[in-house]
Amino acid sequence: MAAGRGYPVIPLTRSKLPAIRSPHRGHPEVPPCRGECGRLGHGVHDAGTDPLTIRRMFAAAPWAIGYGLACGLPPHHLIGIDLDTKNGADGLTALRFLAEQHSFPIPPTVTVLTPSGGRHLWFTGPPSAPVPNSVGRLAPGVDIRGAGGYLVGPGSLTAHGRYALAPGSPQRPAPVPSTLLTLLTAPPPSTHREFPAGVPPQPAAALVRFVRASPPGQRNARLFWAACRAYDSGLGQELTARLTEAARHTGLSAQEAHATITSAARRRQG
Repeated sequence: MAAGRGYPVIPLTRSKLPAIRSPHRGHPEVPPCRGECGRLGHGVHDAGTDPLTIRRMFAAAPWAIGYGLACGLPPHHLIGIDLDTKNGADGLTALRFLAEQHSFPIPPTVTVLTPSGGRHLWFTGPPSAPVPNSVGRLAPGVDIRGAGGYLVGPGSLTAHGRYALAPGSPQRPAPVPSTLLTLLTAPPPSTHREFPAGVPPQPAAALVRFVRASPPGQRNARLFWAACRAYDSGLGQELTARLTEAARHTGLSAQEAHATITSAARRRQG
């Protein structure tokens, strides 16, 4: 079905790896072969939409119980936003923070629920400016699948469970917001930044704004996430009062805010 809608696919194993082993294993090609040899086993470079090609791939890997959708290829130039929830990350909250910080919308789009409790958001991109793959570069818990990467397709069964379309998910991916595309294609930020004495870095003010803008149902989650980020950057104690004030602005009591920020501090200490 995915291939019929123009998404190039490859077979995957239970561990979410390409199911067909490289024909060059033990004898790597220089430069690396990307399928020019005509044999299967080149990962996303084998991906296609032609029914005969797909049957050939799955016949060569009868153990495959899932499939991957290659990103960055025409006609959709798919971009995947992988929002993780493992190891204390909260990718969805992190993406909402980025959206508010940089003033871009998160439009309804194809959403796939992952066995770990996370989700994949699908977007279409332009033919130019390929989006690179990255892990946590934009924010903790936000991984990007772009050119050369792939997304596990809905319906795939893995060692940890099945991937499934979210209830009510749109059938077609939305175009990636232009500001988000700029963030995705920008060079990695410098790891060294200096700020004037006594002036906290701009992300600190953004964290406070993020908490103040919390809609009903997200107040505690946003406060906890913002407090975790503050402690991760060494600003936990400095921002406690400002985050508490921002949380009270949303309707949380001082006691609720204190308990949530304390939980974030304990997580950091742990």
